[in-house]
Amino acid sequence: MSASKQSVLMTEGPISRQLLAFALPVFLGQLFQQLYNTADTLIVGQLLDSYALAAVSSSGNLIMLLVGFFNGMAMGASIVVSQTFGGERWDDVRKTVHTITALGVIISVVLALLGSWLSPILLVWMDTPADVLPLSNEYFSIYFAGIAGLVMYNIFSSIMRAVGDSKTPLYFLIFSSVLNVILDLLFMGPMHMGVGGAALATVIAQMLSAILAMFTLMRAKDVYRLELRKVRIHKRALYDVVRNGLPAGVQNSIISFANTIVQSQINHFGYTAMAGIGAYSKLEGFAFLPIQSFGMAASTFIGQNIGAHKLKRARTGAKCTIFWSVLIAELMGIIFVMFAPTMIGWFDSNPEVVAYGVGRARIDGLFYFLLAYSHAVSAVCRGGGKPAVPMYVMMIVWCGIRVAFLEITAPFENINFVYWVYPLTWFISSVYFFWYDRTNRWMKGHDDVEQIDDSRPSGGHGALVSFRSRVKEKLAGAKA
Repeated sequence: MSASKQSVLMTEGPISRQLLAFALPVFLGQLFQQLYNTADTLIVGQLLDSYALAAVSSSGNLIMLLVGFFNGMAMGASIVVSQTFGGERWDDVRKTVHTITALGVIISVVLALLGSWLSPILLVWMDTPADVLPLSNEYFSIYFAGIAGLVMYNIFSSIMRAVGDSKTPLYFLIFSSVLNVILDLLFMGPMHMGVGGAALATVIAQMLSAILAMFTLMRAKDVYRLELRKVRIHKRALYDVVRNGLPAGVQNSIISFANTIVQSQINHFGYTAMAGIGAYSKLEGFAFLPIQSFGMAASTFIGQNIGAHKLKRARTGAKCTIFWSVLIAELMGIIFVMFAPTMIGWFDSNPEVVAYGVGRARIDGLFYFLLAYSHAVSAVCRGGGKPAVPMYVMMIVWCGIRVAFLEITAPFENINFVYWVYPLTWFISSVYFFWYDRTNRWMKGHDDVEQIDDSRPSGGHGALVSFRSRVKEKLAGAKA
């Protein structure tokens, strides 16, 4: 069985063209998603007040603390699907697709219960101001009740992207983005539903996009077709998903945990700091788009080529994705530094709110190239089957050092220390990743067909088989 028109085998053809063709739809999809997240916050700021803006705009870190781990599992599933798809192991592709769908259902139930229970506790632990706490509780109770839409969409879209189809998820994100904005205006405008309306609009949009993605996979005429009667846990597939996804999930949770502590420090400065820095965070999401897009492209491309034992091609793809990710992210950071006052003012014209947002933008925005580099090499490591490496780096640097720095500087009660903790930890992680990438350690332990072929010009796939046969014969002779 071969790949369909929707899926793309990335083991042959022009490397740069394939990466850009994959990354562009992902970028546009993430752009629409970020636009509707930003629109959500803009509408709250304009139709409600600064307290509501603080409640909604500061929600990202807490949501990622609870959701990030399971998103990492979806990333692990994507790596497994891309490697088995690139290696044309069709039965393993089918088992992985149905295993992660079953896993997604379980995750959705766990998150709904866990989020509803933990959110009020964590909000108090984060020192959320008393005048913001009721609004935050209202937002999270509705958001986590409908978390299944987000979880299942991420899983279904990760399957599509793993087989090289980044366009279909784009269409669903455009649909959900437009729907979310329309529902925001309706629920917070004429219906006067407040922050609860913002959460409900997001839940409905995510749920419908997940349903559309599910039906698309059910109608696919390829090995990754979803058949509901076959949805079950396959032990070997689950092991592979957990082996690749657990480090990514832990990494996401660690980063989110550290950022939650950062948020608790921000909360000490009051609702205007929460609103201003929360507004900046929505803008920062746009700079993160090329990082996400090329990171997904790198993981899929490298996963497929390693599955096909083509390491030279995988290495070239890694260099391309790292370069473009760093360049575009830094250009966007410079734009934010230049136009920060205007952009923050779109969310809330309160001068104190704007000052907090601009303060962080003008420090962190200059160092987006470090953020992009660390994430790009992390994506390369995951695609190369080394997901534990970025997990350990983030655990030590983005969590341990970040939290220690904040604890040491907390007595000074200066918000600038909160701003500087990010560039500091981005720099430290980038130094390590530079060494790891330059020494090609993410490629260790994989066979390279092209290298073996070079030693036998008349070879091809037969050269690889012949080489392995000779090894087996020598081992058998040694045993005899």
